[in-house]
Amino acid sequence: MPNDAGPLWVFAYGSLMWDPGFAFDQCAPAVLKGYRRAFCVLSKAHRGTPERPGLVLGLAPGGTCRGIVYRVSGGREAEAQAYLFERERRRYEVYREVVLRVRHRGGAVAAQTYVADPAARDFVADLAEDEIARRILAAHGERGPNFVYLERTIGQLRTLEIREPGLERIYAIALALRGAR
Repeated sequence: MPNDAGPLWVFAYGSLMWDPGFAFDQCAPAVLKGYRRAFCVLSKAHRGTPERPGLVLGLAPGGTCRGIVYRVSGGREAEAQAYLFERERRRYEVYREVVLRVRHRGGAVAAQTYVADPAARDFVADLAEDEIARRILAAHGERGPNFVYLERTIGQLRTLEIREPGLERIYAIALALRGAR
Protein backbone atom coordinates (compact mmCIF):
# COMPACT_ATOMS: atom_id res chain seq x y z
CA MET A 1 0.00 0.00 0.00
CA PRO A 2 1.73 3.16 -1.11
CA ASN A 3 2.17 5.87 1.45
CA ASP A 4 3.16 9.11 -0.26
CA ALA A 5 2.24 11.28 2.73
CA GLY A 6 5.08 10.30 5.03
CA PRO A 7 6.66 7.33 6.71
CA LEU A 8 5.31 3.79 6.47
CA TRP A 9 4.10 2.36 9.77
CA VAL A 10 3.84 -1.43 10.14
CA PHE A 11 2.03 -3.16 13.02
CA ALA A 12 3.59 -6.51 14.00
CA TYR A 13 1.91 -9.14 16.18
CA GLY A 14 3.65 -12.43 15.28
CA SER A 15 7.02 -13.27 13.74
CA LEU A 16 7.49 -9.70 12.49
CA MET A 17 7.98 -8.76 16.16
CA TRP A 18 11.13 -10.90 16.48
CA ASP A 19 12.17 -11.11 12.81
CA PRO A 20 11.01 -8.02 10.91
CA GLY A 21 13.32 -8.57 7.93
CA PHE A 22 13.23 -4.94 6.80
CA ALA A 23 15.06 -1.77 7.81
CA PHE A 24 13.21 0.60 10.13
CA ASP A 25 14.10 3.79 12.01
CA GLN A 26 11.88 3.36 15.02
CA CYS A 27 9.90 0.69 16.82
CA ALA A 28 7.63 0.94 19.83
CA PRO A 29 5.08 -1.15 21.72
CA ALA A 30 1.62 -0.55 20.25
CA VAL A 31 -2.02 -1.50 20.75
CA LEU A 32 -4.59 -2.37 18.08
CA LYS A 33 -8.25 -2.47 19.12
CA GLY A 34 -10.87 -4.58 17.38
CA TYR A 35 -8.61 -7.56 16.63
CA ARG A 36 -6.93 -10.33 18.60
CA ARG A 37 -3.87 -12.48 17.99
CA ALA A 38 -4.86 -16.10 17.19
CA PHE A 39 -3.38 -19.28 15.72
CA CYS A 40 -5.88 -19.21 12.87
CA VAL A 41 -3.72 -19.43 9.73
CA LEU A 42 -2.53 -22.66 8.09
CA SER A 43 1.11 -22.44 7.01
CA LYS A 44 1.86 -24.71 4.06
CA ALA A 45 5.33 -23.33 3.27
CA HIS A 46 7.05 -21.25 5.97
CA ARG A 47 6.14 -23.41 9.00
CA GLY A 48 4.58 -26.48 7.44
CA THR A 49 3.86 -28.29 4.18
CA PRO A 50 0.69 -28.91 2.15
CA GLU A 51 0.63 -32.45 3.59
CA ARG A 52 1.27 -31.32 7.17
CA PRO A 53 0.39 -27.63 7.54
CA GLY A 54 1.61 -25.67 10.50
CA LEU A 55 -0.26 -22.92 12.30
CA VAL A 56 0.79 -19.29 12.46
CA LEU A 57 -0.75 -16.21 13.95
CA GLY A 58 -3.30 -13.97 12.31
CA LEU A 59 -5.39 -11.06 13.46
CA ALA A 60 -8.90 -12.35 14.03
CA PRO A 61 -11.90 -10.09 14.65
CA GLY A 62 -12.64 -8.98 18.21
CA GLY A 63 -10.60 -8.01 21.23
CA THR A 64 -7.34 -6.11 21.52
CA CYS A 65 -3.86 -6.97 20.31
CA ARG A 66 -0.63 -5.61 21.76
CA GLY A 67 2.41 -5.78 19.53
CA ILE A 68 5.06 -3.55 17.95
CA VAL A 69 4.75 -0.73 15.45
CA TYR A 70 7.70 -0.03 13.15
CA ARG A 71 8.34 3.26 11.35
CA VAL A 72 10.04 3.02 7.97
CA SER A 73 11.22 6.20 6.24
CA GLY A 74 14.19 7.67 4.40
CA GLY A 75 13.24 6.21 1.04
CA ARG A 76 13.08 2.63 2.35
CA GLU A 77 9.29 2.41 2.33
CA ALA A 78 8.91 0.75 -1.10
CA GLU A 79 11.59 -1.82 -0.29
CA ALA A 80 9.87 -2.69 3.01
CA GLN A 81 6.49 -3.00 1.30
CA ALA A 82 7.89 -5.27 -1.42
CA TYR A 83 9.49 -7.48 1.23
CA LEU A 84 6.28 -7.63 3.27
CA PHE A 85 4.22 -8.48 0.20
CA GLU A 86 6.54 -11.37 -0.62
CA ARG A 87 6.60 -12.65 2.95
CA GLU A 88 2.99 -12.13 4.02
CA ARG A 89 0.85 -12.11 0.88
CA ARG A 90 2.52 -14.23 -1.79
CA ARG A 91 2.65 -17.32 0.45
CA TYR A 92 -0.50 -16.65 2.46
CA GLU A 93 -3.71 -15.96 0.54
CA VAL A 94 -5.52 -15.74 3.87
CA TYR A 95 -3.97 -12.39 4.82
CA ARG A 96 -5.55 -9.11 3.77
CA GLU A 97 -3.21 -6.11 3.84
CA VAL A 98 -5.02 -3.28 5.61
CA VAL A 99 -4.22 0.03 7.25
CA LEU A 100 -5.55 0.33 10.79
CA ARG A 101 -5.17 2.85 13.57
CA VAL A 102 -2.78 1.75 16.33
CA ARG A 103 -1.72 3.58 19.48
CA HIS A 104 1.83 3.83 20.75
CA ARG A 105 3.57 6.06 23.25
CA GLY A 106 3.85 8.85 20.67
CA GLY A 107 0.13 8.84 19.84
CA ALA A 108 -1.96 7.13 17.17
CA VAL A 109 -0.77 6.23 13.67
CA ALA A 110 -2.25 4.53 10.62
CA ALA A 111 -0.25 1.31 10.30
CA GLN A 112 -0.14 -1.36 7.62
CA THR A 113 -0.84 -4.83 8.98
CA TYR A 114 -2.19 -8.21 7.95
CA VAL A 115 -5.65 -9.40 8.99
CA ALA A 116 -6.73 -13.02 8.56
CA ASP A 117 -9.78 -13.39 6.31
CA PRO A 118 -12.28 -15.77 7.97
CA ALA A 119 -13.66 -16.67 4.52
CA ALA A 120 -10.26 -17.83 3.21
CA ARG A 121 -9.53 -21.52 2.66
CA ASP A 122 -6.50 -21.46 5.00
CA PHE A 123 -8.30 -19.77 7.89
CA VAL A 124 -9.08 -22.09 10.79
CA ALA A 125 -11.19 -21.15 13.76
CA ASP A 126 -12.07 -22.52 17.14
CA LEU A 127 -9.36 -25.17 17.41
CA ALA A 128 -8.82 -26.46 20.94
CA GLU A 129 -5.53 -25.43 22.56
CA ASP A 130 -4.26 -29.02 22.68
CA GLU A 131 -5.02 -29.46 18.96
CA ILE A 132 -3.11 -26.26 18.17
CA ALA A 133 -0.14 -27.49 20.23
CA ARG A 134 -0.17 -30.90 18.49
CA ARG A 135 -0.28 -29.35 15.03
CA ILE A 136 2.54 -26.95 15.91
CA LEU A 137 4.73 -29.80 17.18
CA ALA A 138 4.12 -31.89 14.05
CA ALA A 139 4.86 -29.20 11.46
CA HIS A 140 8.13 -28.09 9.86
CA GLY A 141 8.51 -25.80 6.85
CA GLU A 142 11.01 -23.75 4.83
CA ARG A 143 11.65 -21.39 7.76
CA GLY A 144 12.03 -24.18 10.28
CA PRO A 145 9.97 -26.00 12.90
CA ASN A 146 6.59 -24.56 13.75
CA PHE A 147 7.51 -25.02 17.43
CA VAL A 148 10.37 -22.50 17.03
CA TYR A 149 7.84 -19.96 15.71
CA LEU A 150 5.73 -20.48 18.84
CA GLU A 151 8.75 -20.37 21.15
CA ARG A 152 10.18 -17.17 19.66
CA THR A 153 6.78 -15.48 19.70
CA ILE A 154 6.30 -16.38 23.37
CA GLY A 155 9.81 -15.11 24.13
CA GLN A 156 9.14 -11.78 22.42
CA LEU A 157 5.78 -11.36 24.15
CA ARG A 158 7.46 -11.98 27.50
CA THR A 159 10.23 -9.49 26.68
CA LEU A 160 7.58 -6.89 25.88
CA GLU A 161 5.66 -7.86 29.04
CA ILE A 162 2.59 -8.72 26.99
CA ARG A 163 0.36 -11.25 28.72
CA GLU A 164 -1.28 -13.77 26.40
CA PRO A 165 -2.71 -16.50 28.66
CA GLY A 166 -4.07 -18.55 25.73
CA LEU A 167 -0.72 -18.61 23.93
CA GLU A 168 1.06 -19.40 27.19
CA ARG A 169 -1.26 -22.40 27.69
CA ILE A 170 -0.59 -23.60 24.13
CA TYR A 171 3.15 -23.27 24.76
CA ALA A 172 2.89 -25.19 28.05
CA ILE A 173 0.91 -27.98 26.34
CA ALA A 174 3.47 -28.14 23.52
CA LEU A 175 6.35 -28.33 26.02
CA ALA A 176 4.60 -31.12 27.93
CA LEU A 177 3.86 -33.08 24.74
CA ARG A 178 7.41 -32.56 23.53
CA GLY A 179 8.77 -33.87 26.84
CA ALA A 180 6.51 -36.93 26.62
CA ARG A 181 8.02 -38.01 23.27
